[in-house]
Amino acid sequence: MSRSVHPKKEIEEALRHAEAHGWRVEVGGAHAWGKLYCPYKDDDCRCGEFCITCVWRTPRSSGNHANALMRVVDNCTTHTKQRSATRHAPQKE
Repeated sequence: MSRSVHPKKEIEEALRHAEAHGWRVEVGGAHAWGKLYCPYKDDDCRCGEFCITCVWRTPRSSGNHANALMRVVDNCTTHTKQRSATRHAPQKE
């Protein structure tokens, strides 16, 4: 089932970025348009608190909010470790 589209295009682009990195978007909530959930369930990851992020429907600045959402996705601890491990892995010849 597909989710509804966010009314602000910058935030919708950030949500697509998050989905491309495996994050789950759930629409609905008490005060937020929805939430982003981290795909990793790792004890070393800080997912318990920081990797669940609210997506606001009408933020003061949609561009700033979109950038903040992308920062959360890009700075996820486990994702960063996996990315650096693949960069430093020995190349097969």
